[in-house]
Amino acid sequence: MGFHLPAIRRTSFTSSQASSKAVNVPKGYLAVYVGEQMKRFVIPMSYLNQASFQNLLSQAEEEFGYDHPMGGLTIPCTEDIFMEITSRFNGL
Repeated sequence: MGFHLPAIRRTSFTSSQASSKAVNVPKGYLAVYVGEQMKRFVIPMSYLNQASFQNLLSQAEEEFGYDHPMGGLTIPCTEDIFMEITSRFNGL
């Protein structure tokens, strides 16, 4: 008996939306920024419990501390690595 974690939502936004606090994130999700282009992904909060995602959070803390340039959580890896890691969560 298993359960299915919701999928990642890739979102696009304008620079005015990025600076606005009105950027919508559904309840139970959080926005993260990934890669050199700082692509925005909206991920389920349940990902925070996964060990491999916690490793990404540790890397983010080491690189950025608590000062994230986009105003949201910045993950210091490529989009490909992020997608590879988080795609494993969908099979749980």
